[in-house]
Amino acid sequence: MADDQEKTEEASDKKIEDARKEGNVPKSQDVSGLFALFVAILAFLALFPFIGQHMMATFVYLFGVMNEPFGREMLSGVVYNLAREFLLMVMPLALAVAIAGVLGNLAQFGFLFTTKPLVPDFKKIDPIKGLANLFSLKKVIEGFKITLKAFVTMGVAFIFFWMFIKELPTIALFEYKAQLEWLASKALIIALVMLLITFVFALADLVIVRQQYFKKLRMSKQEVKDEMKQMEGDPLIKQKIRQIQMQMSRKRMMSAVPNADVVITNPTHYAVALEYKPKKHKAPIVVAKGMNNIALKIKEIARENGVHITQNPPLARALYKGVDLEREIPEELYNAVAEVLAFVHKVENR
Repeated sequence: MADDQEKTEEASDKKIEDARKEGNVPKSQDVSGLFALFVAILAFLALFPFIGQHMMATFVYLFGVMNEPFGREMLSGVVYNLAREFLLMVMPLALAVAIAGVLGNLAQFGFLFTTKPLVPDFKKIDPIKGLANLFSLKKVIEGFKITLKAFVTMGVAFIFFWMFIKELPTIALFEYKAQLEWLASKALIIALVMLLITFVFALADLVIVRQQYFKKLRMSKQEVKDEMKQMEGDPLIKQKIRQIQMQMSRKRMMSAVPNADVVITNPTHYAVALEYKPKKHKAPIVVAKGMNNIALKIKEIARENGVHITQNPPLARALYKGVDLEREIPEELYNAVAEVLAFVHKVENR
């Protein structure tokens, strides 16, 4: 029993699908962050001329209003123009990053729409469990991971930033356009370095998240058995259904024996009842067949209802093995069956 309760079996496709329906999917925040950072860099590079034009227009505007008398109307105009220019520069980047976040999740687990996570769960607001989760080993590991990533990323970025700061005295002597080009090149270098570091962390986090996810979904042997029963049905119930079906089929078969024209026997092991209605069938059909006890029952019913019984072991075996119930006999047995039916009709003066 103890072994059965251990989670030693890999999660089945059904359990993974059920977890997915509940919104439980393997999701790495670092992978989503990597997508967002990558798209942000591409968007910044694509929009850099656009952003530069608006930055230049903003500086020109600010220099133009410096000599105007200070007042409420002037202050309102400055705030409005600065807010408008800021939104024009930031909104395209924000939209690109938002789309990247969605694509980052889609790349990990595909499209998923479920309202299960939105259903209130009062167990989650249990203060005792909340405190336990807050000081759990998992939270400590998560905090360590976040701290490590932040220190490594910011540390490497600061090293490059410090190297670039040393160039500022020289860059200050350049023209404004050259300064912007220098700023863009250095920003690109820092962004690519951070992207590389984020990629390494995201790859490691994705592997860890997926391992933990599938480990958490592992099943015990008893759970696997129970799931198989649910999917395929309880074997005992299925066996009972088969028994009932066989009984009904046998009962229906025995009810057709009184209408048969002849019963061909082995004489003890096989019995096959044939019926021939020229207007309905082009050849005789097997209305009942059986071995041993069932064969005895067929012969008993045939005697009670005056159905002729004839012994022909080879023909009985061929009919039993080669023809299904309520099917016409094959052509290769036409002659043999015709001889039997002719003999029966002659005996019965038909």
